[in-house]
Amino acid sequence: MTVTDPAALEDLFTREVDERAVQFVRPADTNRPDWAAYDGDQFLGMIYAEAGEALWRLGSSQERHRQLDDAVRALRRPSSWPHERAQVSNWARRLLADESLAAVDIETTGLGKAWAVQIAAVARDGTVLFNEYVNPLAEIDKAAIAIHKITPEQVAAAATFGELLPTLTEALHGRTCAAYNMPFDRDCLARELTRHHGSTDVAEQWLDGCRWRDAMEPYAVWKGLWSVKRGRYRPQKLGGPHNAVEDCRFLLTKIEQMASR
Repeated sequence: MTVTDPAALEDLFTREVDERAVQFVRPADTNRPDWAAYDGDQFLGMIYAEAGEALWRLGSSQERHRQLDDAVRALRRPSSWPHERAQVSNWARRLLADESLAAVDIETTGLGKAWAVQIAAVARDGTVLFNEYVNPLAEIDKAAIAIHKITPEQVAAAATFGELLPTLTEALHGRTCAAYNMPFDRDCLARELTRHHGSTDVAEQWLDGCRWRDAMEPYAVWKGLWSVKRGRYRPQKLGGPHNAVEDCRFLLTKIEQMASR
């Protein structure tokens, strides 16, 4: 449930966040949308609602979140978070210092084990290294079309993965390839390579021509929204328009954000 009107909340209410109850208590000396948050007997901190914005501000850091649940997750961070966030910033700076860095994104026929319908790679400086639609030789799930808007008609006359492979190899081999949820994109390439070569060993040899980096977990740590249910930082959506080139650029922007102090 999304809280859209903080003024409608009671002086005392309980809300489950990641399957653990949080009790909110409005101080007796105010009628403002301010609450003290408690996790059992533990005082988490003060949370303030910004009037008209439905933004939730933490009293301890002035940090703001659009969702009340995310504000609670921020209050639940372990004490090690500042150090872990600094480590992520150092990781991002090292990544940006790599002149071979390329962001990679693949749009697919489905949300699980699927085939490629668009592959893109963008260099650190924004140069598009590769951007091609791919005939997947397979149906495209409606759920996938709803996300990336790539229809069967758009890719019917496109080149197959095998036809694009020489150019893709030239674009990616020898580079550090960063992706968001990297295993998904790498596994898609592995399937395509295995189908083309008929060998998982050859597929892995090709993939070893790149140095793969996943930005998803570092970004979750950098955001620092702790899930008590999972016992780790909550993964975040990358955002972006779900066009492979623009998603690559969006990822590079996120890496730059993580690199900043």
